[in-house]
Amino acid sequence: MWVSEWSEEKNLEVFGKCANVNWHGHNYKLHVTIKGKPDPMTGFIMNAKELSRIINRAVIDKLDHKNLNLDVDFIPKSIQPTTENLVYLIWNELEPHLPEKALHRIQLWETDTIYAEYFGSN
Repeated sequence: MWVSEWSEEKNLEVFGKCANVNWHGHNYKLHVTIKGKPDPMTGFIMNAKELSRIINRAVIDKLDHKNLNLDVDFIPKSIQPTTENLVYLIWNELEPHLPEKALHRIQLWETDTIYAEYFGSN
């Protein structure tokens, strides 16, 4: 991450080893939680195969092996693609493809011990 209006020292102070004028990368883990009443016949809130297809099409295919600063249409160029911003953006990208009020939580793991989660605006 890099803020061009700051000095190199300020970027290093704020972003540490993630400070890089040419960006940096992570191997994220995305967890999506849905909520609702299970269907009495299937026992599903939503079919896991269909949920997986939606997540892949709406989010993973757009993010995987991409430069988040340049290549992803749902990430505005005006914001830093931090894990905290990404959970919010992923929610907004995914929610329209799911049954109404089914999306419960987006959790995005940056490392084994650092993650951000978002429960929507409600």
